[in-house]
Amino acid sequence: MESFDLVAMGGTFDVIHSGHIALLGKSFSISSKVIIGLSSDQLAEKRGKNLDNDYSKRLSSLKSAIEKNFPNSSYEISKLENDFGPAVIKGSVKALVVSEETSSKGVHLNELRAERNLPPVEIVVVPMVLAKDGKAISSTRIKNSEIDSSGNLN
Repeated sequence: MESFDLVAMGGTFDVIHSGHIALLGKSFSISSKVIIGLSSDQLAEKRGKNLDNDYSKRLSSLKSAIEKNFPNSSYEISKLENDFGPAVIKGSVKALVVSEETSSKGVHLNELRAERNLPPVEIVVVPMVLAKDGKAISSTRIKNSEIDSSGNLN
């Protein structure tokens, strides 16, 4: 897999699960530094998310998950007030890591970058991590007590 100086990824990270770990793992495996956009409470609500945790708790959980699973990795967490944050304005970002579910955001990002005369970023799509029942792991399914954060059925 190609290696990049700087990649970006984003999410709400309300309940951190195996799918999030897969996205983070792919990001850290292809880049020496990762910018992680963390949705603000307002952005999450605007997207129709029912948050269990506020921004500060989600930020703390995300940092803990990174330190536990990817120690000594170089990253920056940026609060997202809109869909893209620094990935749009930082010309040094080389790739956007997305899930299959959010891959269309990469196309939109490259349109915005073109408007700013920035080169397109490579879109790296990470397959959805499936629970034991073959359906995608999601925070919603975990909150509904269908599965746990590893995808085991409850």
